[in-house]
Amino acid sequence: MLAAFVTAAAAETQSPVIPALPDLVWGTLAFVIVLVFVIWKLLPNMNKMLDARADAIQGGINRADEAQAKATAALEEYNAKLADARGEAAAIRDQARAEGARIVADAKEHAQAEAARVTSNAQAQIAAERQTAFVQLRGEVGTIALDLAGGVIGETLSDDARAQAVVDRFLAELEASETAGKA
Repeated sequence: MLAAFVTAAAAETQSPVIPALPDLVWGTLAFVIVLVFVIWKLLPNMNKMLDARADAIQGGINRADEAQAKATAALEEYNAKLADARGEAAAIRDQARAEGARIVADAKEHAQAEAARVTSNAQAQIAAERQTAFVQLRGEVGTIALDLAGGVIGETLSDDARAQAVVDRFLAELEASETAGKA
């Protein structure tokens, strides 16, 4: 059998690498038909699909850029509003401090006025009570002085006008000696 293959192979003088002419023609014709079909039908569909995919990718990139721009704008707007709010809060704090200082000043002024009024009323009341006490003491001192003078003289000083004149003269001399002693 081996001998039959060797004789058959020797009878064929054609190379195994290079095909026979009819195989070459049919193979080339089939290749051209497949090539024309691929160029005519498949290549445009593949280009459309690749273009659609490139457009989708580019659209995604564009949407991402727009979203990034919107986010940046929103961040800048937020920062601006935050700065405005901080400025407004500082103004409100300053206004509140000024209002507090004004309220404290008003309260101090009111308290001082009230203290002055209370002091004035107290001084007036003290003066009135002093005058009342002075009048009462003057009467009592006069009565005691008349009793003592009556005991020293040995007679009763019952005449009110005369007794009152003696008491008034005595108290006037007493006040004069006190003021002379202070000066």
